[in-house]
Amino acid sequence: MPAAATFIRERTDWAGVAAVVAAGIVAAMQVGKGLIAGPMLQSDLGLDLAALGWVTSVFAVVGVVGGMPAGAIVPAAGDRRLFGIGMAMLAAGTLAGAASQTFTLLLLSRIVEGFGFLLVVVAGPAILTRLVTSDRRDFVFSLWSCFMPAGMAIAMLTGPFFGRWQAIWWSNGLITLASLLSVFLVVSPSREGQLRVSAFRDDVKETLASGGPVLLFVMFSLYSLTSFTLSSFLPILLVERLKVSLGTVGLFSAVITLANVGGNLAAGHMLSRGFSRARLIAAAAMLIGLSGIWIFLGRSGDALTLWLCFLFSAIGGIIPATLISTVPLLSPRPALVPMAMGLLMQGSNLGQLVGPVAVGTAIEFYGWGSGAAFIGVGAVLSIVLALTLDRTLRAKSQAH
Repeated sequence: MPAAATFIRERTDWAGVAAVVAAGIVAAMQVGKGLIAGPMLQSDLGLDLAALGWVTSVFAVVGVVGGMPAGAIVPAAGDRRLFGIGMAMLAAGTLAGAASQTFTLLLLSRIVEGFGFLLVVVAGPAILTRLVTSDRRDFVFSLWSCFMPAGMAIAMLTGPFFGRWQAIWWSNGLITLASLLSVFLVVSPSREGQLRVSAFRDDVKETLASGGPVLLFVMFSLYSLTSFTLSSFLPILLVERLKVSLGTVGLFSAVITLANVGGNLAAGHMLSRGFSRARLIAAAAMLIGLSGIWIFLGRSGDALTLWLCFLFSAIGGIIPATLISTVPLLSPRPALVPMAMGLLMQGSNLGQLVGPVAVGTAIEFYGWGSGAAFIGVGAVLSIVLALTLDRTLRAKSQAH
């Protein structure tokens, strides 16, 4: 189906939507399994914290480098085909990782997984764009935005039931293959085009020059930095400050992460009822800014701090869902939606890379209160950029 036809579909393919969103959740589980299996990897392979960090951060490195190039391939290769290649790479990397006996082989397998994950998160929205009607697009994209917190939470909740990290890898590899099969059985293929280097350069220039995708990139970078400022240090905060037992940390972390899904779905509901995108982002940024500052300053009791962490995650979920659903609106043309989505994912991964390192260094030298400064500045900048987003959307609608 040509890209131009994606915006005039008469009926939403809910079976296809379910298969793609479920596959996205499975893909996110591959990120989460590296976090929950950390202690097992340390004892089995003798990894230090730096090496363990690479097991998870390699996904972000791949995303920062390859977001837009991956988006450029989508129209040429076909969204379903590229999505399938991504899922196949995830499965292959996971199964190869399960058989790895050294850190080097495990890291190489994670790099393969990282590229597969990137293809999935870029091609997934392209598939959804042609499966939904225009009046259902915001809701469906809010469903898609749930894939990361849902997958991470599932990985954290199920991981402790496995005795060895290899068992986590083997089971995830099989689940990924099953999900890949479901997508190919349910989702129809798209029409493929041609990929030319000159066309790629022109598309990059057009995407960047249009301004809207770049604005979304910056806003998602800020959200990701702010969000990962808390989530990266949540287990440490729970243990050191709130005295939560190690056995309970995983459960608390999973529940708080899963709260983000509520914000994702709430955003889709409110957007479909005509709420302003800019106002939703500004309000959410203000609330997570206030709650995040309060958490890091440690001015409240244990119970209130836990509730604030839950609120931070739930309200924060409004922002990525809104930004992701805005990509088709601010792309220069429908064919460039995958490239604009790739740019957005680069912003997400950039925040994941920069946030934990910068905040961790600040906390080490200046204490927990320094984390409040990062969240406060990120929230203020997000509110300012939300006003810019409002003007950009108005200008875009007037131009059409």
